[in-house]
Amino acid sequence: MFTQIDIQQLNAKGISIAQIEEQLAYFKKGFPYLSIHASASIEKGIKYIPENEQDFFLDKWSSYLKANKKIVKFVPASGAASRMFKDLFEFLDSKSSEPESPFLKKFFEGISKFAFYDSLESVGEKNDDRKKIIEILLTNKGLNYGQLPKGLILFHNYPDGPRTAMEEHLVEGALYTCNEAGEVAIHFTVSPEHRELFQNLASQKSPLYAERFGVNYQIDFSEQKSSTDTIAADSENQPFRDKEQLLFRPGGHGALIENLNDIFADVVFIKNVDNVVPDSFKPVTILYKQLLAGVLVDYQQKIFEYLHLIDSGKYEHEQLMEMVHFLQDELCIKNPETKMLEDVELVLYIKSKLNRPLRVCGMVRNQGEPGGGPFLAVNADDTVSPQILESSQIDLKDPEKKRLFEQGTHFNPVDLVCALKNYKAEKFDLLRYVDKNTGFISLKSKNGKELKALELPGLWNGAMSDWNTVFVEVPVETFNPVKTVNDLLRKEHQ
Repeated sequence: MFTQIDIQQLNAKGISIAQIEEQLAYFKKGFPYLSIHASASIEKGIKYIPENEQDFFLDKWSSYLKANKKIVKFVPASGAASRMFKDLFEFLDSKSSEPESPFLKKFFEGISKFAFYDSLESVGEKNDDRKKIIEILLTNKGLNYGQLPKGLILFHNYPDGPRTAMEEHLVEGALYTCNEAGEVAIHFTVSPEHRELFQNLASQKSPLYAERFGVNYQIDFSEQKSSTDTIAADSENQPFRDKEQLLFRPGGHGALIENLNDIFADVVFIKNVDNVVPDSFKPVTILYKQLLAGVLVDYQQKIFEYLHLIDSGKYEHEQLMEMVHFLQDELCIKNPETKMLEDVELVLYIKSKLNRPLRVCGMVRNQGEPGGGPFLAVNADDTVSPQILESSQIDLKDPEKKRLFEQGTHFNPVDLVCALKNYKAEKFDLLRYVDKNTGFISLKSKNGKELKALELPGLWNGAMSDWNTVFVEVPVETFNPVKTVNDLLRKEHQ
């Protein structure tokens, strides 16, 4: 099946033939649906922190920041902003000379409110030619925003000048990740073609924010690894070839588990690049970031105490039962076989479940139709544990599964705080905790030919399937993504 040229191509990308054969097998058999036990809710699986308990967790995080730990803010920032300007591109390509849709009318009515407006005016001449304005905004005749990633787009206005989304993450980092030494470590995953632009912006802007907040920034970047690209397949589930060469496609955000695995840190915050707000709206974001981190520290301390006790061998049966209840009640891990295990087997089971990477995930109440979010799912070993699932992972043709899906009260805003070391202060190998059966196949095309594309298990979905997971309710005010350019006209971005 593979020629010598194919093998050279694979070697150059760092991909083995065994990996390709595994991927081709998924094209043939597909990915299984996950069995769900229940939708997570406040009653079952999602922790709600009342105001009178917040200080406890805030103090936990405050103390942790003083403990000489390595804390990193991890921001996936390689995605292009082209979809953000989809309606504007369609107008630019149309025969119409005047904006007719409600979206376009709203854009032009509010154009002076955008943070990039002054830059737009400085690049192009003032005129009423709507298409010329869009051309200057989106193409290399002006700002070229249609080809830039969201992180480099000017998002918010301030008296001292506008800020990009990337800069807002620098500010956020200073407000909740700064340790006792004044260090703020932020890691951006970027595309190769934009890396230099990100580095230049960081070099230009970070000294200003370092002085303003009295911190020392440690900013670094990585790119999605070529070895995480996936093979494309034709309609016969054979390797798709383009000009005699194997065609590979990026493996989706799940590939970033490799980048995360390369980071040596105690705690990592993960948040999408476009979910940022101006300073006037930041207090609630900062509060809940600190609360999520405090919950993480509290749970990790309990887990470490239990694991050290197990290693000491000086535990009573009652203490083992306490650990079982912690697994069941706090980590929401259910095992129907637990009651039948002898003490030795029980200890092995408890240790295997506790000694894993830990994440605390903010969850927002659904405001409309339920989508992918927090569930209690059945694992390969028949235990039940909290998982973040997309709708595509659930068999919605099954009436019972559809009912459980529609009962969902919360959705996933991608608001995670992760602990990457074990109780011996050793770094977990995160690749061991990926469920490879949670990928996704979609239909694409290349030069008019249909192809099948394979996405790896999502970063916060299957890539973290075997982590210990705690869901915590966070308010909708903490979720302000910019999916379209007009989202920047919402009050949360003004």
